[in-house]
Amino acid sequence: MTTRINLLDWRKERRERRKREFAGVMGLGALAAVAIVGASWAAMTGAVDSQNQRNERLRAEIREMDQKIKEIAELEKVKNNLLARMRVIEELQANRAATVHFFDEIVNTLPEGVSLTGVKESGDRVTIDGVADSNGRISTYMKNLDASPWFSDPRLVVIRSSDRNRQRKSDFTLSVKALNRPKEKGAPTEDSEVTE
Repeated sequence: MTTRINLLDWRKERRERRKREFAGVMGLGALAAVAIVGASWAAMTGAVDSQNQRNERLRAEIREMDQKIKEIAELEKVKNNLLARMRVIEELQANRAATVHFFDEIVNTLPEGVSLTGVKESGDRVTIDGVADSNGRISTYMKNLDASPWFSDPRLVVIRSSDRNRQRKSDFTLSVKALNRPKEKGAPTEDSEVTE
């Protein structure tokens, strides 16, 4: 039997083996790091692409909503215009009846001995020119106008007395407020004062 003798230093061999193992582990670690970085990069790129797609879809929906908001604003304008036209038509309908009542009341409130020479309307005030047999008849006419549900606040503007055909006549001008709707009985006028 022969004896074998190892002439190599066992420590050196162990060191070489450990270096090879370390290099292998480092290589595997580097490969694992590269794989992790690549997978992370792919995941991040996919997430960014997915978020960009979501953002683009949201932008498209926002543009669509902005368009709808503009359409709604235009419809609101059309609606407001139609409502304004309806109000004008309703006012015209109400004023149509008021005009009939206006002329009817002018005649019904006119006392005997008073004749009218002119009627002018300016806003809600009406100026009435006429001729009366006496100042008392003008006063009666003003009382009748004030008692009418379609008039309020009669005011005498001018009164002139003259002799015509040996008769004394009074030319007058008075102003009265015309109402679109009849006033309630007992309702105070604008210029009446409340007494305590």
